[in-house]
Amino acid sequence: MKISDRIAHSRPLATTAMHGRADALRLAGEQVIDFSIAISHFPAPPAVLDAVLAAVEDQRAMPYADVIGVPEVRASLAAKLRQENGIDATADEIIVTNGAKQAYYQALYAMTDPGDRVAVFRPYWPAYLATAQLLGLEVVLADLPDTLTPEALDALGPVKVLVINNPHNPTGKVYTRAEVEHLRDWALRTGGHVIIDESYEHLIFEGSHVSLASLCDWREAGVVTLFSASQSYAMMGWRVGFAVAPGNLVQAMQNLQGPVTAAAPYLSQVAAAAAFATGTPHALMRDYRARRDAVVRRFAETPWMHMPAPASGPYLWGDVRALTRDTLAFADALLEQEKVAVMPGEALGLPGFIRLGYISDDDATLLEGVDRIIAFGDRIGGRHPGPGSP
Repeated sequence: MKISDRIAHSRPLATTAMHGRADALRLAGEQVIDFSIAISHFPAPPAVLDAVLAAVEDQRAMPYADVIGVPEVRASLAAKLRQENGIDATADEIIVTNGAKQAYYQALYAMTDPGDRVAVFRPYWPAYLATAQLLGLEVVLADLPDTLTPEALDALGPVKVLVINNPHNPTGKVYTRAEVEHLRDWALRTGGHVIIDESYEHLIFEGSHVSLASLCDWREAGVVTLFSASQSYAMMGWRVGFAVAPGNLVQAMQNLQGPVTAAAPYLSQVAAAAAFATGTPHALMRDYRARRDAVVRRFAETPWMHMPAPASGPYLWGDVRALTRDTLAFADALLEQEKVAVMPGEALGLPGFIRLGYISDDDATLLEGVDRIIAFGDRIGGRHPGPGSP
């Protein structure tokens, strides 16, 4: 069957493709350690499980929910925004979606027309670029600066939308209040809109989170803020997120969501309300900090790896340019020879780097995977080259 021109040249997201390869090897009986994505070894918070069990007991038959989201859930999320983020939003300015990806797709779809220019900093979360390309947008890629300045923002040129995440995936950068203020001033000065993904707001080790929408008249500026329960609350498979946006944009997003997926599943919405009501996951963050530090220490004496401790997030971002800039070949050979999956920097717009999700396995498996990476890198560094080395 002929595939339509608008989708024929698209490719699976590299992140899911690498994870799929690791899963296929595991199903074939290989002992694979998968750092290509971040799947928490924590369960969802007890409050989430209790709320879902209570809903099952109360409802028995699950009802259809409003496309925009269950009213009580959206009211709960509006309270969270006021209390935690300093964002004053009504329930009608919130739409609950099947994860943050759906919120992003719908927001970008409703804010742009084919040919519009959107800006994305690299390295980037691959869905940002892939979605813009699917929508026929012109993507302006710019290197993520160490510090976000007015000059760095002005260098983007005229764009309809800037897509940015705070905290940043994959580097773990947490923007300071001054940097977020520069972002606000850019939007007000240029008329460019901002989609800001704040999904990792509770996964911060150093620094503090500042919501862009708390610093401006976000409705007038056209700021859309995305949130997700996946990483902060170890709810990857629940597939639930939400967006806060001006009311007319929420209505447009709802018009798009209705004929495609309709509402997010009722129980996932119940789970999201319970999760976001719990605030910062302190026990989870203590565990993640210990894991982060253990991996960084392990790599510290590796001459070809520069692995700083990220200020946030479930990923580590390693610079291997002293060894190779072809990290696609590096990742392929690492998976083949050592049965360790990592995400090559090419998938996130920046060759010469690798991304490691460090939250999935027990501590021993985590460090075994790190040791396999070090042994592989040492081998291809010249001492003992192996077959298929990059």
